[in-house]
Amino acid sequence: MPKRILITGGTGFIGHVLCRELLARGHELAVFSRQPAESVKSSCGRVEAVRDLKQLRAHPGFDAVINLAGEGIADKRWSESRKQELRDSRIGVTETLVEVIRSWEQPPEVVVSGSAVGFYGDQGAAMVTEDTSPQDEFTHRLCRDWENAAKPLTDDGVRVCFSRTGVVAGSGGGFLERMILPFKLGLGGRIGSGTQYMPWVHRDDVVGALIWMMETADASGPFNVVSPNPATNAEFTRSLGKVLHRPTLFPVPAPVLKVALGEMARLLLTGQKAVPEKLTKQGFRFRLPDLDQALSQSVAPGSAR
Repeated sequence: MPKRILITGGTGFIGHVLCRELLARGHELAVFSRQPAESVKSSCGRVEAVRDLKQLRAHPGFDAVINLAGEGIADKRWSESRKQELRDSRIGVTETLVEVIRSWEQPPEVVVSGSAVGFYGDQGAAMVTEDTSPQDEFTHRLCRDWENAAKPLTDDGVRVCFSRTGVVAGSGGGFLERMILPFKLGLGGRIGSGTQYMPWVHRDDVVGALIWMMETADASGPFNVVSPNPATNAEFTRSLGKVLHRPTLFPVPAPVLKVALGEMARLLLTGQKAVPEKLTKQGFRFRLPDLDQALSQSVAPGSAR
C-alpha cells in the first residue's frame, strides 16, 4: 500500500538511491534538504522538496519517516568546531525533527533513524552484535546521542528503528570514490597493520534494510546494517586491488595517518567485526553479501545510479 514518507538526507549517497527505489514502489515522498528544490528533484526524482523542517509544524502527518541527515564524518579533520558540526547535523536535526513530528495531527507509524557501527567504538577482533557493550570514545558518544534524540518518539507509540550502518560501498561517491584513484595508479595498500576490521556493506543492501525496517511491523531498536561477511582492512584492500586489476603494495603507516588526520585517524586504524545478527535472525536477505561481488558492482563502468 503506498505511503506518504518524509526523508531527511534524501540527496545524499544513500538517500538519493533510497528515494528512487521508494518512488518506483509507488510511494509519495517529501525530502528535507537545504539544497534548491530543482537540485533535490534532479537527484531524487518526483518529490516534494522541504527547505526547513519547521515548515512541517502542525502538518497532517506522514505514514513513515526515514532520517538520514548528517554531514560526512570523514570529510574534514576533527577539530572541536568540526565535532560540534557533526553533532549539530545529526543530533540537532533529529531533535528538531522529533519536535516537529510531535506537532502533527497524526504521528507516523514508524521512524527509521540513522546511526553507525561507530556506536560500538573500537572492538578489535571481537564479534560485534547489537548487544555488544560500546567503548567510550567520540564516535560512540556521537551515535549514542543521535539515537537518544529519536527515542522519545517511542513514548508516543511510534515504532523506532536505528540503522547502525557500516562503511558503505557503492558507485558514484562515498569512501570508494576517494580510494579508487590511488589504487588505479598502483599506489593502493593496507592501512596501518591491516588487521583492523572494516564493517562494510553495499549501498543496495543499506537501501533494502531501511525499507525492510520501515515495512516490518515487529522491527524495532538498533540493527547492524553491515554485510554478514566482515573483512579486515587487508582483506578489503586485496579484494579492491583484484577487482581493479592493480597491485596493493603501498601500505599507509599508522604514524603517518595520525600526523595527517589527528584523532580522525581512528576511523581508519580501528574498527568493529560487526555482524547483522538481528537482521539475519528476522529474515532480511542481503543482495550483495560477497565482498568481491559488491566491489565489482561498485566500480563497474555505468554502475552509478
